[in-house]
Amino acid sequence: MRHFLNLTDAGPDAIAAMLDDALTRKQARAGWTKGRVDADAPLAGHVLAMIFEKNSTRTRVSFDMATRQLGGQSIVMEAGQMQLGRGETVADTARVLSGYVDAIMIRTDDHAKVEEMAQYATVPVINGLTDASHPCQIMADLLTIIESGKALPGLKVAWLGDGNNVLASIVEAASLMHFDVVAACPQGFQPEEEAIVRANGRARVVADPREAVEGADVIVTDTWISMGQAHAETKLAAMMPYQVDAALMAAAKPDATFLHCLPAHRGEEVTPEVIDGPQSLIWAEAENRLHAQKAILRWCLGQIG
Repeated sequence: MRHFLNLTDAGPDAIAAMLDDALTRKQARAGWTKGRVDADAPLAGHVLAMIFEKNSTRTRVSFDMATRQLGGQSIVMEAGQMQLGRGETVADTARVLSGYVDAIMIRTDDHAKVEEMAQYATVPVINGLTDASHPCQIMADLLTIIESGKALPGLKVAWLGDGNNVLASIVEAASLMHFDVVAACPQGFQPEEEAIVRANGRARVVADPREAVEGADVIVTDTWISMGQAHAETKLAAMMPYQVDAALMAAAKPDATFLHCLPAHRGEEVTPEVIDGPQSLIWAEAENRLHAQKAILRWCLGQIG
């Protein structure tokens, strides 16, 4: 059973194959309407169940459209409107849904929930986001980097701000795909040391934002206040020195690009002149959620690799 809970579930060869498939399928659709099904309709007859315990724009629409473009169908379920929201266990939900659908995507908080879903499901389970990781987003980021003409091996990626779930998955990708990550995070908001150790020398954490971006090929940040987080004022104050502005971008390579998984808060983690400027690839990055997730679905169902 192929579950996609973290990038290591697939491994470097499968990730490379998925990225290649995503780029090829995207290029093949140039000029098409969004609802037109891919010529081979590889998911015809397949149904994806999507469970949301957190608000979503990009994950919801991209997975829905990914399934449709591949010829399949999707069912969107809000956890609060399911028995899951009234105390039914994740394990029982997994068993039930496995009898109805061909794959399950869940967007939740505790990573243990997706692990439990995968343990009891008899169909592939995809991590649409947890507090621990966000592998689907990083697949889109890697696709965007490649599409911009940069090769992953030897790349330097600078991360600015919170040591969160997105950073954890970037660090995981660095180890698998042989690029380097330098993360500048304020005291008290660094990533877990275990995640850095698992990167096998491909990641390090610094305090100085300029040290992180010096010579960087890609600069990445994320919103500082995630859904449900408290103590916003204290955190914002600690994060302000890590705001990505034009001066910080100028310290990177001249052709450096800017990524942000969105939603963004202009004037907080990034200034408008950067996120809306010529080095920003955020709209291509957002669209690439769709194309990357088509490849993830195909890999989970045994059609890639």
